[in-house]
Amino acid sequence: MSSETLDPEAPATLVIVGAGPRGTGLIERIAANAPELYAGSGLDIHLVDPHPPGAGRIWRAAQSPLLWMNSHAEDVTMFTDESVEMAGPVRPGPTLHEWAGIDGRTFADRQLQGSYLRWVHEQAVAALPPEITVHHHPGRALRVSGPRSGRQQVWLEGRDHPLTADLVVLALGHLDAELDQEQRELAAYAAEHALVHLPPDFTADSDLSALPAGEPVLVRGFGLAFVDLMVLLTEGRGGRYEGDTYVPSGREPVLYVGSRRGVPYHSKIGYDWTGERPPLPRFLGPAEIDGLLARPEGFDFRRDVWPLVEKELGFAHYHRLFTVHAERTAIAWTDFEEKYEAASEGAEREALVASAVPDPRDRLDLAALDRPLDGVTYGSFAEFQEGLRGYVEDDLSRRHDAAHSTDLAVFLGLLSVYGQLVRLGDIGSWWHGFFSYLASGPPGPRLRQLLALSRAGVLQFVGADMAVHARDGVFRASSATVPGFSVEARALVEARLPEPTLRRALDPLLRELHADGAGETPDGLLRVDRADGRVLDRAGRPHPRRFALGPPTDGRTPGAFTRPRTGGPAFRQNDATARSALVFLRDLGADAVG
Repeated sequence: MSSETLDPEAPATLVIVGAGPRGTGLIERIAANAPELYAGSGLDIHLVDPHPPGAGRIWRAAQSPLLWMNSHAEDVTMFTDESVEMAGPVRPGPTLHEWAGIDGRTFADRQLQGSYLRWVHEQAVAALPPEITVHHHPGRALRVSGPRSGRQQVWLEGRDHPLTADLVVLALGHLDAELDQEQRELAAYAAEHALVHLPPDFTADSDLSALPAGEPVLVRGFGLAFVDLMVLLTEGRGGRYEGDTYVPSGREPVLYVGSRRGVPYHSKIGYDWTGERPPLPRFLGPAEIDGLLARPEGFDFRRDVWPLVEKELGFAHYHRLFTVHAERTAIAWTDFEEKYEAASEGAEREALVASAVPDPRDRLDLAALDRPLDGVTYGSFAEFQEGLRGYVEDDLSRRHDAAHSTDLAVFLGLLSVYGQLVRLGDIGSWWHGFFSYLASGPPGPRLRQLLALSRAGVLQFVGADMAVHARDGVFRASSATVPGFSVEARALVEARLPEPTLRRALDPLLRELHADGAGETPDGLLRVDRADGRVLDRAGRPHPRRFALGPPTDGRTPGAFTRPRTGGPAFRQNDATARSALVFLRDLGADAVG
């Protein structure tokens, strides 16, 4: 217990840095748990964020209405349900589509989602007991100071005096980062040769006016940041779609896009789940995670974790195939399940699958899904354009055909796996990219637009492992997918989000935490206690008065909101942090009057 106690006449103070969806979710959990853990005691909650509470930066109203969410409106909720494993009470509420009164299959624009998040924030604040009050400070937090055993000081931009806090929770969300060595070199080259270089950024915040009409632009990145870029440089410049045809405005640049995989993220699935869900987790559940965490020598993701992930996703896939599409299998599910469970090595499972699933297209091949262009070459640039359009068309067809509902089962498996892997902390960036590629891709209509842009010549595909070189006064891109082909341009866009670390974050708060002794993972994430989100120091000790949630930490989850009835790892974390904070503050108050 702290050596410092509260003034019995003054309310306790909690400072939450970040008022976006994660901060809102935390307030919702404080409101849900306060009647049990904090009844009758005063508490001042100070929210610090330059952006409006609820929506935050990413979902703010001040952005193009052309930008969509990449989830159906029925798959977006900020409220807990019975699937969330937590100690606090369930407080149900409407999904986005229920709240907005729109079709559940709609891909809502981000402005509408921002309105939903603002409403959720207002509801969460209104649900707080009357003795708990919330104050919003529209500015940036610069640093947190104070001893482990005493009150903390949160220093704000433009203020001479800090906020004094009994507890601090960082709910920072996605942040900007300094350029890495390669990006610094590219930026310097662009400045020297009067080129345009747009580094990793949130596309809605990028200044795209420097990309001239009709000129080639190299784009590195084929995920959701690219989709936003594609929209803003086409429809955002006055182009329009007439059916499957794109009608240019004449103001568009010509986008040459490539990436490590060389293909866009898989389309969102366009049908609903029916029937029995695969019983998950099966091969990667709490017991397996406990075993990995208990290893004194630690664990290696590829060696120790990935085989369990593969088996779990395979189980989800084949459970669906055998129970719903049994006519495409050669043995009974009970026989297959028994042999699948007993199979220990990947080769043994592959032999079982080959004998039990006649059509290779019905088998799950995660390596092929991850790198579809590995070893594939095309004889000409034009041939590759046609080939990749065919790949996207096939993906759209499959992801909207319930005959391939094994894909949706794998999606559910991915959500289950992610919920388990959160407990392992920092497992490297590869898994998060793989998850996003398979489970968090763009809406189908966006890929149909991509096809129309390709046919119109506004969008060109470069290939896998796209290499960018800065020489002869220009940027040049090439890929082994089309041997001998290259394209040069005077503009390069890195279509991906920044990857801030404690050392490279532009946000001064994280950098000051690092200087103050906060622990970091090998990938530079802020280390937190996986039980309740307390910040760990370099010796692994949890700070009694500092918590952190979200992307900058090694407890990051797929998102601050989630699909209903899928466990909501972020909700589970919010609940644990809220309860720990309330108990600490309650006990501190008891000491003050004891």
